[in-house]
Amino acid sequence: MRYVAILGLLACGILTPAAAQDKQEKSEGPTSQKAQKAFHDALDYLHMGRMYMALDAFKKADKEDGGRCLACQKKIIKYALETGEWKAAESAAGEMVAEAQSPKESALAHYELGVVLYQQAVNKHKDDLFPRAHAEFTAAVAAFANFPAALFSDGQTLAHMRQDDAAKAQFEAFAKLKPEDDPQRQRAFRYISNMELARARMAPAFAATTLDGRRISLDDLAGKVVLLDFWATWCGPCREALPHLQKIAKKFEGQPLVVLSVSLDADEVKWKDFIAKNSMTWPQCRDGGFTGPIARQFGVTAIPHTFTIDADGVLEDEHIGDASVEGKLKKLVARAQELQETSKRTAQ
Repeated sequence: MRYVAILGLLACGILTPAAAQDKQEKSEGPTSQKAQKAFHDALDYLHMGRMYMALDAFKKADKEDGGRCLACQKKIIKYALETGEWKAAESAAGEMVAEAQSPKESALAHYELGVVLYQQAVNKHKDDLFPRAHAEFTAAVAAFANFPAALFSDGQTLAHMRQDDAAKAQFEAFAKLKPEDDPQRQRAFRYISNMELARARMAPAFAATTLDGRRISLDDLAGKVVLLDFWATWCGPCREALPHLQKIAKKFEGQPLVVLSVSLDADEVKWKDFIAKNSMTWPQCRDGGFTGPIARQFGVTAIPHTFTIDADGVLEDEHIGDASVEGKLKKLVARAQELQETSKRTAQ
């Protein structure tokens, strides 16, 4: 899974609602008639699921608009990161920086360029890009001081640069801007206490309310292996995979493993009825669809889709479809049990 920049991010750290984002994209779209056609073609390609063709059309629209189409640039960054077209993503982000008119626009532009450089550094193992990413995040914060996402990303970047004290300072600054129940704030404190995690391939931090009303976050489950299962009642392959998931939940019962099912159902009643009818006794929560916050964080576009996360929160594996994961889970659970024993001995 590639971790991509979340576009439409405001400097306050809140995502733009879908309707507002659509309106914003239209206002930020190309000005020339020729470029507008290419832009609308790109949107049509997206609706048809043709991401590569859409990316090419957004590039064309931006070029025909003289490199001044902000909506095009945002789309180019998003889909170029997803497809690994680093040069295209960096070029579009550079255009955003050059065209920024206000401190807020400048902050977001530098942040986007920083994310592009950071993602490339992590995915391509290019350590020389981390200092450049740090410079962009620094510029973002200089333009707009209370920019949580830039502070958090800079903390991660500094951690990769082995500047742990500076990284901790950024995570602490980030935490001061977020409410106590924010899962990302919880993640920041975990990084402060163990900087090695800030350099690891961590699963995205999230929180959800389970069917029985409990609030559960990924970092609350630290010390336990997590099998995160995305599914829906309307999904045939998901229903076929259910007996396997039930078997896993039963096999590892009482061990440091949590199966957490995240439904993409829009209909709450059908979801609840299905769970009761099929005796799905492990933690259940509902995300509402592929555009739900948890599904977006994990880049889920097909189900059933499972993610295996170790006791530290590191993303170990992912599978689309019904996969044999027991072997991997057994090893991770054994390690989790060893960590628990070590912790008990240390406490004594």
